[in-house]
Amino acid sequence: MELREFQEMIREIYFHKDSKRGVDKTFLWFVEEIGELAEAIRKNDMEAMEEEFADVLAWLSSLANLVGIDLEEAAKKKYPGVCPYCGNSPCTCEEK
Repeated sequence: MELREFQEMIREIYFHKDSKRGVDKTFLWFVEEIGELAEAIRKNDMEAMEEEFADVLAWLSSLANLVGIDLEEAAKKKYPGVCPYCGNSPCTCEEK
C-alpha cells in the first residue's frame, strides 16, 4: 500500500468523524498517540510500538485530510531522495 492509498483509506473510514471533531481536537488525539508511542519505546515493547506507530500514522493522516495536505506529495517534495538541508544521501549534516 502506498502512503496516498493509506491516507485515502483513513479518509474513507474516519473523515465524517474527524470533520465533526475538527482540527484542534484531532491534533490532541494525535499528540496523545505520540505519547503512547513514547511509552512503548521507553518500555521497549515491540508489539505496542508496532500498534502505536500505526496509530500515529493514522492520526497524522486524519490531520492531513482535515487541512487538505497530501502526505505522499508533501513527503516527496520535502525529501526528494536527499537530505533537504545538506543535499546529500546519506546526510552529512553535523549533529546538533
